[in-house]
Amino acid sequence: MKTIIRRTLQGWAVGAMSLGFAASVQAADLAENDGMNGTLWLQTSVEFKANALSTYRLAGLQLDAALADKSWTAVPGEQMGDYKAKPPAIILDVDETVLDNSVYQAWVVTQYKYYSGKTWGPFVNDVLSRPIPGSLDFIKMAHGKGVKIFYVTNRKAPLEDGTRKNLAKFGYPVDTSEDMVLTRGEKDEWKSSKKSPRRKHVAANYRVLMVFGDNFGDFVDGYKGSIAERQALYEKNDAMWGSKWYMIANPSYGSWESAAFGHNWRKPGAERRQMKHQALEAWAGVKK
Repeated sequence: MKTIIRRTLQGWAVGAMSLGFAASVQAADLAENDGMNGTLWLQTSVEFKANALSTYRLAGLQLDAALADKSWTAVPGEQMGDYKAKPPAIILDVDETVLDNSVYQAWVVTQYKYYSGKTWGPFVNDVLSRPIPGSLDFIKMAHGKGVKIFYVTNRKAPLEDGTRKNLAKFGYPVDTSEDMVLTRGEKDEWKSSKKSPRRKHVAANYRVLMVFGDNFGDFVDGYKGSIAERQALYEKNDAMWGSKWYMIANPSYGSWESAAFGHNWRKPGAERRQMKHQALEAWAGVKK
């Protein structure tokens, strides 16, 4: 009997060791992916939710002042002529500003894939994106005060229908009296990822009160500059942040990442990672 028990315990020990070895092998086999921590933060952290909710609530506190001040505009570069009597509008980016696409980013990470239009399009049309915390309440409140809502997105024109369906799924206001979802390439002059032509299109008929985004390019066209150039442009627009411009944190992807390697995604992954590493400003360490 003692022999049987001893052999059983030995078997369990061997099994446990085997399971532990399998787990360690699996962990060791996980490929490095620069998007893992950022995607995990977007999906699981209360810090992200609190950040987004705080941003939209801050905008809500500013909204009445923006409506009352007829000289108020969030797009001084595109708001031409006498705009004070124009009806009010707000411009919002879609991805990671209004809609949370982190399940797509998680697929990229867990399946060792990369962003591609061949997979992004089907994802959009699956209508799986979820609301960014605070966005729906704020947009509904603004819409209820007579503010036109424009979604200015770099999703391409063929994805507009899927985008509209996803917004409607959660009750985001999408006015049908005119085109409120302005996609990339929808018009010849909108082929570029730069959004100033679409902001100008909105500003032609509306006084733009606020702009929301998760990427520097949602606010300025100079987002593809170097790290130093982006810093200078950010500082130049210091007065806009938290008043007329509202940034939602997105550590998963964006022009902030590509600025480190000259926005050249054709560089091999190892070279891009090396250039990002070199862009870090590190502590010298403990002196010996």
